[in-house]
Amino acid sequence: MTPSSTHSAAPPPRQDFWLWRLVATGMAFTMFGVGGLLLRLLVFPPQRLIPGNAADRQRRARWALNRTFRFFIRFMVRVGILTVDFKGAERLGRPGQMILANHPSLLDVVFLVGHVKNANCIVKHGLARNPFTRGPVSNAGYITNDESFDMFDRAADVLRNGETLIVFPEGTRTPQDSLPRFHRGACAIALRGARVVTPVVIRMNPRSLTKGEPWYRIPPCRMRYVIQVGEDIDPATWSNAHPLPIAGRRMNDYLHAYFDAELTRHAPAGAPAPAAGPDNEQARIAPQVESKLDESTGN
Repeated sequence: MTPSSTHSAAPPPRQDFWLWRLVATGMAFTMFGVGGLLLRLLVFPPQRLIPGNAADRQRRARWALNRTFRFFIRFMVRVGILTVDFKGAERLGRPGQMILANHPSLLDVVFLVGHVKNANCIVKHGLARNPFTRGPVSNAGYITNDESFDMFDRAADVLRNGETLIVFPEGTRTPQDSLPRFHRGACAIALRGARVVTPVVIRMNPRSLTKGEPWYRIPPCRMRYVIQVGEDIDPATWSNAHPLPIAGRRMNDYLHAYFDAELTRHAPAGAPAPAAGPDNEQARIAPQVESKLDESTGN
């Protein structure tokens, strides 16, 4: 055994004003929590006094969230916590559009809600009970993921009614050094109600703010997000060819292969290959998706 093998690899050096980023990250999390309470106590109650129906009240609440999250993103960029390159955001927000994204970090919802006006969203059920997030979730009419049949019906209904719906089909943040694993519920909703499904690939380097990771464990350098809006997918491609259960499974396999191909091809140099779970259908489809991606980009 060599002496070097008895020691773990040295951590990367701290860069980009690490100590300031730690302080700024604490400020950002405090701002986020306080902002949720202020919206609940000072913004949403006056909005409810303005004449209008339930849809009008939801639209006003979503506008407030959209502007608040935009401000929050600008703050994090200005103080040097992260950078964001959002490609194709202008194609998001269409009637009946399901925006389907992977979920590498805590901030993914903030980026999408902050860039898509009047969007609905499927969020964790616990957020409806959290004192900092209960007000925004309730007033915006977001759908809580309680995994009931009623939840699937409500999500399909908002799509059929012309709303934009943001979905993270993993249900939780992607584990470190892994590729996303989607639940088929998102495809079941899409097949029942979506006019179009638009995949959004979220990449970040270095990984941070993952599940169970405390906010103060910041990476050695500034987080860099690249958010890429993909080409539209027509759910009828599967619903017209197969019964719904089979169509949902085939569509989910396709989306797995699509996201695996995109995330793998853009992985940082020298990074370990993310682990994928065993899936024979996915393994069969992946090369076909990779070939289509190469054709579309001219590679």
